[in-house]
Amino acid sequence: MTDISVRELPLFPLPDVVLFPQEVLPLHIFESRYRIMLQTVLEADSRFGVIRLNPATKKIADVGCCAQIIKHQTSEDGRSNLVTLGQQRFRVLEILREAPFYTAMVSWVDDGIDSDQDELSDLSNSVLIALKDVVSLTGKLTDSERNLPEGLPTIPRELSFWVASHLGGPVADEQQKLLEMLDTKHRLSREYQMLDHTRKQLAARTALKETLSNADQKNN
Repeated sequence: MTDISVRELPLFPLPDVVLFPQEVLPLHIFESRYRIMLQTVLEADSRFGVIRLNPATKKIADVGCCAQIIKHQTSEDGRSNLVTLGQQRFRVLEILREAPFYTAMVSWVDDGIDSDQDELSDLSNSVLIALKDVVSLTGKLTDSERNLPEGLPTIPRELSFWVASHLGGPVADEQQKLLEMLDTKHRLSREYQMLDHTRKQLAARTALKETLSNADQKNN
């Protein structure tokens, strides 16, 4: 009997790119090996694995995210523009080949079921509050209006993926750790720590800015 949780999957390693479930990832395909991969994928189920390539070590990660092609356009010169959507996460069990493109045997992975839904809901609310504060304080510092997008995920697991995907700055190492976590509560807890740290830093900078602004007004 075939284990449906294990399958062969073409891989697309990307430097410091970490895809999360339900997140959109536009891609431009121009290398010949990935043109071949794209043709192979489109002839199958339009799915391939996006996996982080560490530019420093030149190694690919152990865990990635399956991407589903939802739109594609190929020009006359063979280049293609894709719009993909993150699906299930996977763990690489074995690299089957590296040429003309990476192909691996993978197993699907997912978060375990958290029995304490009330605690998970409270944690999600704390993350959302911290996120709103970070956005608001960033707006004050930059003298611009900043708002969270409408329709943020309400399910804790999906919210944790959305927050992880939208972390600012060079955070590929941290994003990879969040992708590999198989516990929604742990992922949200780590995100809250990061957001709360950022919130405190921004609050201090905002207070300093307001103090300097008030001092300038008095001097003038």
